[in-house]
Amino acid sequence: MLHHLEIYVSNLAKTKEFWGWFLKELGYEPYQKWDLGISWKQKDTYLVFVQVEERFMDIPYHRSRVGLNHLAFHAESKEQVDRMTDQLKEKGIPILYQDRHPFAGGDSHYAVFFEDPDRIKVELVAPKTDI
Repeated sequence: MLHHLEIYVSNLAKTKEFWGWFLKELGYEPYQKWDLGISWKQKDTYLVFVQVEERFMDIPYHRSRVGLNHLAFHAESKEQVDRMTDQLKEKGIPILYQDRHPFAGGDSHYAVFFEDPDRIKVELVAPKTDI
């Protein structure tokens, strides 16, 4: 089981807005908050987002470089993936791989893919039993 994951972000305010609603929908609750960071927790696992220092902002994140490629979360159902997809669209958040959505991960992989404000790819996956 993952204990926690800490991600540095370029704009903490945008990150709070983006991740706050998404994680709440998945059952996460606010956990820690301080001037330069925030975290959300579900059971024993929490996600931490910290404002990066100005001196490290010169090279933006890209998932194709060494490091994190994307974060994938379990959805409760196929219907939850569909609801979240609708909410993402309402918020103006582009869906990745629209030409293959919701099967961009393969014929037996029902998911929605999108990016956070720093272009970190996020995936929400329906249970295999629900496809």
